[in-house]
Amino acid sequence: MDINHHPKRYEDLMSQPAITLWSDADYYSPYVMSVYVALAEKGLPFTLKTVDLSRGENRQPHWRGYALTRRVPVLENDGFALSESSAITEYLEEHFAPPEWERIYPLDLQKRARARQIQAWLRSDLVPIREERSTDVVFGGVKKPALSETAQRAANQLYDIAASLLAHGQQNLFGEWCIADADLALMLNRLVLNGDDVPQQLVDYANFQWQRASIQRYVALSAKRAG
Repeated sequence: MDINHHPKRYEDLMSQPAITLWSDADYYSPYVMSVYVALAEKGLPFTLKTVDLSRGENRQPHWRGYALTRRVPVLENDGFALSESSAITEYLEEHFAPPEWERIYPLDLQKRARARQIQAWLRSDLVPIREERSTDVVFGGVKKPALSETAQRAANQLYDIAASLLAHGQQNLFGEWCIADADLALMLNRLVLNGDDVPQQLVDYANFQWQRASIQRYVALSAKRAG
C-alpha cells in the first residue's frame, strides 16, 4: 500500500482493530480461501491462525469458533467472531466499505444479488462434486477416479449454469472481478485440475481466475505446508 497516495486509508487502517482469520491446518478449505482472498483484495492486514481439524481441535471448547459452528473459517475483528464464509465476506464488504476500500461485490444491486446467489448455490448444491473431487485435488495435486453417474450429472449441471453465467464472453462474471469469481473458479478447478472433461470456455475461465495474485497467495500456503 502506498500511504502517500492513500493517506486517509492508511490512517483508518492504523486505527482498525487487528483481524484474525482461522483456517484449517492444511489450507485446503475452499471457504477459508474465499475469505482469505476477500481480505487480500481489500488490502486488509490480518493474522492467519490454524486449527487442526484432523485432531478435532475445532471441537475443543477453548477454540474461538467452538461457540459458533465449530467450522472454519472464523474471522475475529474487534472482539466480534463470525463464521460461514459468505457471511464473513459480506461483513467485510459492509464494514470496510467501498470506495475507500476495494470492492469485492458488484456495485449494481442486481449483479450484487446474483453474486450472492452464485455463492449460496456453490455452497449448498453440487454435493456429489464436493464428495468425489475434494479440495486435495485443487491444493494437493491428488488425482481421483472417474466420476460416478450422480457426480457427472452434477458436473453437467455446473457446466450448464456456469456457461450461462459467462455467455457474455467476458473474463469475469460481471465485467469487473468479484469474490464470486474466486468461488466459481474453485468449484470448476475441482474438475479441471483432476483432468476431467470440462468445456474449454470454462477451463479458460478457471485458469484465468486462478492466476489472480490473491488466489495464488492462498495456493502457496497449502504448497508450503505440503513441502
